[in-house]
This record gives sequence, C-alpha cells and structure tokens, in this order.
Amino acid sequence: MQLTFSNFNVFRSDLIILDSFRHFSFLKNNAVIPTNNLCVLKNKKDILNIDTLEKFERLINRDSKIYNMDLMVMPGTLEDKHKNCDSIPALRRQFNLIYLLLDGEHDVKLGADDLQLQPNDLVIVPENMLYASEHIRNCKGYCIHFKEEFLTPQLSRSLKDEFPFLHFDAPHIINLTPDESEIIQQAFKNILTEFHGSSLEKDFLIRNLVLILLFRVREIYRFKVAELKNKTSRPEQLANAFKVAVEKHFIEMRAVQDYANLLNISSKHLSEVVSQTFGRSPLQIIHDMLFLEAKVQLGSTDKSVSEIAHYLRFEDQSHFSHFIKKKTGESPLTLRKKR
Repeated sequence: MQLTFSNFNVFRSDLIILDSFRHFSFLKNNAVIPTNNLCVLKNKKDILNIDTLEKFERLINRDSKIYNMDLMVMPGTLEDKHKNCDSIPALRRQFNLIYLLLDGEHDVKLGADDLQLQPNDLVIVPENMLYASEHIRNCKGYCIHFKEEFLTPQLSRSLKDEFPFLHFDAPHIINLTPDESEIIQQAFKNILTEFHGSSLEKDFLIRNLVLILLFRVREIYRFKVAELKNKTSRPEQLANAFKVAVEKHFIEMRAVQDYANLLNISSKHLSEVVSQTFGRSPLQIIHDMLFLEAKVQLGSTDKSVSEIAHYLRFEDQSHFSHFIKKKTGESPLTLRKKR
C-alpha cells in the first residue's frame, strides 16, 4: 500500500520506508548471489558500477532488503552496514559519504591517502572520489550516503560551495574531540530516528536534519582545518600539495619531475618532503593512485585490458600488464576474475 503526499511517498513499514521524488519500483532482475568477498550479479556489466545508493547497498554492503532504485539518502550505523562485509573494493561512488568511526579496525585508501583510521575519525568522501578499504573489523559508528539533488531544494548555491569540505582537494579525515564526536553522533541519531519513522513530513524533516549534520561538520571542520594549517610545517604543506596534485593529474602526469615543476621545487626536495611526511616516495604514491584506478576499471567496467591500458595512458597493453604484475604478481585478467 502506498500513500502519496505532494512531493514525497510513504510506504508500509513491513516493506521499508524510503524517501523518493519519483515513483517506487522494485528490483526484479539481476539476482544477487553472495560470495565470501563480493556479490556476483548475472550481468557482469553491473559489478561495481556504483551509480545509485540502492546498488551500493546490494553489491558492497550485501543487503538483501528491497530498496527504492531512486533512493537519495541512506543513513545507518557502521555495525549494520558492515555486518556482511569486511572490505570495500576500489570504487567511485556517484554520491557523497560521511561517516564517524567510534571503534573497531578500519583502513582507508582515499585518493592518495592510505591510512588506518582511529576512534572519532570523521571521514568525508566526496562524490566520484577513489575509495577502498581492505580491512574492516568490529566497527562501530554512524554513516550516511546522500546525493546532492536530495538537498538542492534547500540550497541557494552548489553543495561544494556551501560545504567546502566536499571539495576534492580538502582534507578528508579529521579526528574529533569527545565533545565534538558527541555533537556529530547526535546529529546522526536524529536523522536515523526520522528515517525509520513514519511522519507525513518525513522527506522535509530528513532533508533538514542532513543539512544540520553538514552544518555541524562545517562548524567543527573550519576550526580543525585552521588548527591544522597553523601546525603544518612548510615541508608538510608541500607534501600535501603534491598529494592533491597527484589525485588530480595521476593519469596524464607520471614523472616526479612534472610535479616538482608544478610546485616550483626540485625533484630531490620533493622526494625528501614527501617521503618524510607520508613514508612513501612520490613515485610510490603516483603508482598507488594509478593501481587503485586500474582496479576500478578492471572491476567496474567491461573495457578490454587494451582499452584500460589506453585509458590510463600506458604505451601499450604489455606495459600495463607488466605494471599490474609487478604490483600483484598476477595478470590483469586474473585480477579481474578475482574481483
């Protein structure tokens, strides 16, 4: 049974209550078969093409519930979202993610960052940013996926202009104090309460509660980033500028000297500051980004190995295969089959 009220829909709670601006449709095709690592669809083309929240819930979180194909927002707890998965393969989401880790083991490969998260880390993953995690254990916390279109009715300018922390080149992980963490936790709890409720104003309430969360994050974020800038040394600033540049240009720029020229420093100095700051050489960071993108292409597209090699600007398929084999000990095709 469906009750329609102006611009939002309310569905029977024994199905699941979901927000939508368009009409509800059930998933009838592409049956999902759980495996130890990922879900396998009948249609290979669907694997890891994460353009909808519904697909993310099916493929990555391995959730068997029926979700609205046009779902715009999905809040939850990390305990629930990670109960069926212990890793997240390299992917790009066509929506934004914010999560707060309270406890547990969780690594993250976010753009050029490769880190082990700490309790009270707030993680911001902008739309279309490269993301992966190889180790997720016993995590507790809160998370939310949302599309920009969901908030557009309440915004007078773009989401990134309103909330700069959603820019690609902004810091994406900040550690909160216990008091700051409590504020963000409460904002998440408020969203979850309305999401699982049955108010006729559900859509409007959730949209505004998500905005409250974003405003709370922005308030804390401004202070944290200002504090970080004051504490960041010149070498660290250069290393961070290099990392941002790699995230933007890793496909067309492979040489360390190119980045040194971009930053107006010598390649030797760049190698020193990057290695001291990140514990990885500039070339390692470039290659790690390239490898992460290669995994996305192999896992989420039907492109041939030759086409991927061309897209990533390798001289030919042989050079691309050598790069993958050096990283994994396997050929691109073998790596693709494992995914």
